[in-house]
Amino acid sequence: MLDRLLLLWDVDHTLIDIRGVGSLVFGEAFQEATGRPMSAGMATAHGHTEPVLLEKTLDLNGIGDRDEDLFRRFADAQAASYRAHLVDLTQRGRVLPGVETALRTLRAHPGVVQTVLTGNTRASAKIKVGAFGLDRYLDLEIGAYGDDDAHRPTLVDIARQRAGRCHGAVFDTTATILIGDTPKDVEAAHSAGVRVIAIASGSSTSAELARAGADRVVTTLDGVDAPHLVTELLAGLSRNLTSGEQQ
Repeated sequence: MLDRLLLLWDVDHTLIDIRGVGSLVFGEAFQEATGRPMSAGMATAHGHTEPVLLEKTLDLNGIGDRDEDLFRRFADAQAASYRAHLVDLTQRGRVLPGVETALRTLRAHPGVVQTVLTGNTRASAKIKVGAFGLDRYLDLEIGAYGDDDAHRPTLVDIARQRAGRCHGAVFDTTATILIGDTPKDVEAAHSAGVRVIAIASGSSTSAELARAGADRVVTTLDGVDAPHLVTELLAGLSRNLTSGEQQ
């Protein structure tokens, strides 16, 4: 049984679904940063960090002239656009089923530390998570974000180090679990040597997540026995998390 546990939650399609607002905001930020509309559309995200997604979208739109300040301009414009579309965010978006109950129960346990590991920039992630009130359960200061590093597996160690400094503890690989919804999340966790729970709440199916090698795949957090979930995580995922678990 572990004494401490660091949980690294992905944001989009794991905690929340913002139902098209992200693409709208990305397009506005793209035009603001480049001076050109995103005429060929946006590259497919599939778990990419924001710097990688921007690079792929620049390629897709035939923009080869990229100064070193481009991503900063994009990130600033993206955060400003999210703030401008805050009403759209809350009216069109939603917290995914079972998420708030799980976060609230886990937050109450003295041995559990929760934060985010996301390809979003820090500023945009804080706006999105805060818009739905989930920041009350998550320590966003110790999270890892796309503007920390473009390589998602590196973000795991960044979050572990931040959490360790903040809490005066060592969160080794056995005491860290990443929770996400894409094969990229699974790949990042395994590359960093930590366990991963995959939730089939995004575009990836349970079968795809299982093939990617997730330690545990669940269809949803809805209906989870939250107190039992705490025990399961601290015990090392030794028993079922939900009745919707995929073997």
